[in-house]
Amino acid sequence: MNNPQGPAARQAAMAEQVLADGTATAAELAERFGVSLMTIHRDLDELERQGIVRKFRGGVTAQPSGVFESNVQYRLKTMRAEKAAVADRALKLIEPGMAIMLDDSTSTLEIARRLRLGEVTPLTVVTNFLEAINMLSDQRGIHLMALGGDYDPLHSSFLGVSCVEAIEQLRVDVCFASTSAVRGGYAYHQEQHIVSVKRAMLDAAARNILLIDHTKLARVALHRVVPLDRFDLLLVDDGASAEALRDLDEHKVRYEVCATATRGGDDRAGAT
Repeated sequence: MNNPQGPAARQAAMAEQVLADGTATAAELAERFGVSLMTIHRDLDELERQGIVRKFRGGVTAQPSGVFESNVQYRLKTMRAEKAAVADRALKLIEPGMAIMLDDSTSTLEIARRLRLGEVTPLTVVTNFLEAINMLSDQRGIHLMALGGDYDPLHSSFLGVSCVEAIEQLRVDVCFASTSAVRGGYAYHQEQHIVSVKRAMLDAAARNILLIDHTKLARVALHRVVPLDRFDLLLVDDGASAEALRDLDEHKVRYEVCATATRGGDDRAGAT
């Protein structure tokens, strides 16, 4: 039985189970995690407060299309190895002297984490993500440009009309972005106010790279962001199923499958 130590670790594991199964009862969760029903209900109250699950009588449910983009603290805990693999590959696309843009995804935050090593400088980094701003604010060799706007604590980023207008005044070499879901030749996102900022970022870049973990393939969310042909390259980890990759092939999406440290193996390239 999997029984992570501490409430935060237990809640993260609990949320991942609900995401995978769609629903779960409190009794099932109590048995799996080896804690009392009272503890489970406290955990579920906290997950509901964070917007990760919705409680109903006797259990909880989760909407997969709305989980990852809804709460930055939860997103920071999920798919770490997969995001690291994709970010390692993305880093190789960055050259000294470039101006790059990072959206407010935890996938691109992994790029920022690697830029802290100072191996790719000088560099201009433009972002609306407070987590990335804090991470790079004291990094020598990086000219950091913070995009203003309305601060959204749920996403830890700056959004809104002011942010879009700031982006429209810029032109960068590469934009690295992520999204909630990818299916049928389109990228999707659950929240409209996020979509407008992502579209502006893509318009402001000479090249666009989409970073996703495999759980986002073969899914849809409420809003179409852009067709996948707006991206020069899609990077995904090696947990992607053959069926999901066939969907990318059928829509002639150029992609690379990035090997995670836990799985190993060689990177694979897809259709152009």
